[in-house]
Formats: sequence, structure tokens, C-alpha cells
Amino acid sequence: MPARIIALSNQKGGVGKTTTAVNLATAMAACGHRVLVVDFDPQGNTTTGFGIDKRGLAHSSYSLVMNESSLEDSIVPTQVPGLSIVPSTIHLSGAEVELVPAMARETRLKEALAEAQNAFDYVFIDCPPSLGLLTINALVASTDVLIPLQCEFFAMEGLSQLFKTLELVKKNLNPRLEILGVLLTMYDKRNNLANQVVHDVRQHLGHQVFDVLIPRNVRLSEAPSHGAPGLIYDVKSAGSQAYIRLAAELIQRLSQPAATPRAA
Repeated sequence: MPARIIALSNQKGGVGKTTTAVNLATAMAACGHRVLVVDFDPQGNTTTGFGIDKRGLAHSSYSLVMNESSLEDSIVPTQVPGLSIVPSTIHLSGAEVELVPAMARETRLKEALAEAQNAFDYVFIDCPPSLGLLTINALVASTDVLIPLQCEFFAMEGLSQLFKTLELVKKNLNPRLEILGVLLTMYDKRNNLANQVVHDVRQHLGHQVFDVLIPRNVRLSEAPSHGAPGLIYDVKSAGSQAYIRLAAELIQRLSQPAATPRAA
């Protein structure tokens, strides 16, 4: 079967997108799947999260999307068996401008990932916190989109704009794109506001919200400074266990027919 390509997208920063990319991909690889992560955020935090030194990289997601390197040349193995990454560097920030006059600018990443279809089971794309040309490239390349959403007061703010963008991409550029689900992150069960946000989001979006809640977790926060995914740094932590459950729920969702999204 061809790879499922999953974009992790939310134009708001600090929602747990990178943490989810690193740990969900690790959990999927631990299940025996062949996994590729594409770091498509110029900040390169996903690359750092796998302990990869960005200095001196010959190729990256920038060279890939600018047609300066092939996918095979751009892939770097990680410490996780069965998991590889296309790393990101700050050079990717220039692609947003450089791609504007380019031919087929929205499909560059899709074309670059074509050879990943049979080499991997899952491809996760960590998008930048914006709805610019890089994110559009990721959405055009993907079969599905996963939306991390923090359990905070402004959680729903901007979500309607993201849904509108997804609808436009699906209508005009990528008819196969489906919303896989909304993932609630940074959950603290002791916080009344967090519980209210969970209630409101579930009431508004229903089945589109994943059952698994990703908790605020010190061990997950510490892991990047040690250059390792949380599942390797401390697999028994509450955060790591949540991502293991998320991987199981993800596989279940991907086996079901897609549902029509509701606007936020």
C-alpha cells in the first residue's frame, strides 16, 4: 500500500505540534512501521528533537523543495529503528519567498515525496506555524491532516480559518486530503479551564477530536534537550504512554471511512 502522508498543522505556535511529530512518529516506528518525518518548519525543532546536528548537513527539506537534492539524498537516519527524517535548517525560511515565482510552486513537496510512496508506511510532515506557501505545499502533498490544539483559553481561535484553508486546498489542489482529527494537547486534569476547553471542543467538533488527551508532562519537555524523543528518554512517563495510545487510535482511524468535517 502507498504511504499515508500526514501533515501536522496549526497556524498557532506552541500547540505541541513538534512534540507530537517526534513522539507519534517514534510510536509508529516502535509498532514496526517504516516511518519518515519531514521537518518542514524553518525552526528545525523536530530535527533537534531527534538529536540531529543541523550544522554541516549537506541536504535538508530546503534543498529538497527547491529541487536541489533528491528525497533519497535528503533523508537522514535517526536513533529510532525504522524511522528516518528529512531535516530542516534556517535556510527553509527563504523558500517561502523563493517559491513565489516558481512554476508549480504548490506541488514541489508532493513531487519530491513521490518516491516515498512505496519506501515508507507513514510520512509525517511537521508544518510551520503559519498558513503560508510551505504549509500549502505540505497540505497538497498529504493524504491526511492532524491538528494539534492546546487546552487553553484561545484554543478555538483561528481554527475556523484553518478549516477554511483545508477546504480550499481540498477543492482546488488536493481532493484526497482529509482531516484525520483534532488532538488536544497540554492537558492538565487539575485545571478547571483545561477541562472546560476539552468539553467545549468535544461538544463543537464531536468525533473529529481524538479520544486520547496529551498531558502536560515534564519528561516530554525535558527530552529535546537530551536529543531524544520522549518515548526513548522515558517511555514510562505519562506523556510517552499517551503517544503510544495515540498511535493505536491513529491506526484505527485510518482504517475507517473519512467523515465530513464541521467548520469551527
